[in-house]
Amino acid sequence: MTAKYTIKDFNIQFPDEAACLDYLRDARWPNGIHCETCDRITKHHKVASRKSYSCDNCGHHVHPTAGTIFNKSRTPLTSWFYAIYLMASTRCGISAKQLERELGVTYKTAWRMFKEIRKLMQEDIDPFSGQVEVDETYIGGKRRGKRGRGAAGKTIVAGVVERKGSVVAVTVPDVKRVTLEPIIKAQVKPETATVHTDEMHSYNNLSGLGYTHERVKHSSNVYVVGTSHTNTVEGFWSLVKRGIDGVYHSVSGKLNRPGFYGDLVC
Repeated sequence: MTAKYTIKDFNIQFPDEAACLDYLRDARWPNGIHCETCDRITKHHKVASRKSYSCDNCGHHVHPTAGTIFNKSRTPLTSWFYAIYLMASTRCGISAKQLERELGVTYKTAWRMFKEIRKLMQEDIDPFSGQVEVDETYIGGKRRGKRGRGAAGKTIVAGVVERKGSVVAVTVPDVKRVTLEPIIKAQVKPETATVHTDEMHSYNNLSGLGYTHERVKHSSNVYVVGTSHTNTVEGFWSLVKRGIDGVYHSVSGKLNRPGFYGDLVC
């Protein structure tokens, strides 16, 4: 079982500005800082009045925050790191307003931090292999009568999940085969993956594309057959929708663009 990283662990690891800066230094130069002037790895000491380190030989300065979201920010690194911890550890999302309250900063500052950290959480990921689940959901719209697929004004989102790995979620115009198959082919390796879906007809041709395809018949109230299920991606949809209800309250299909929500271990 993976050990949880708690707020107590965070406070021990990052008690002050120096600890945060040391972390950035070690992340950027794990084998030691290469001094451009000396043209070799040299010992550096922390400059007391600046977010930099100075070479013990020549005095050349290096700045661990250069080229990062922390560059030229007057917000303490401890606040930045705590905001990252909150956004990465809160399963259903956190709002910029909550960051404002937690950090004691202005809403303008909280929103900028929120936006920059979200950019960091987006990354290119390799094609999936192993056990992969594919499903779609309907988000947004006004709740008038029937919910789910029959409700009006909803945006369709297709999801691909690598179990104990990453999630790719993409807004799509429909759930037709010609729409969903290119997403699966772009994100899943047919040689090394087993794809699990429900019985929707749009997935009928996956075996013909070279995938090992297993499906569960939700219409017959069957949700797990051995290792075949779509519980992981459905759990992800649940987290997304709870985040929308609790943090964002509503979303617009006009603003949704293809993308992914980042790494999520379910």
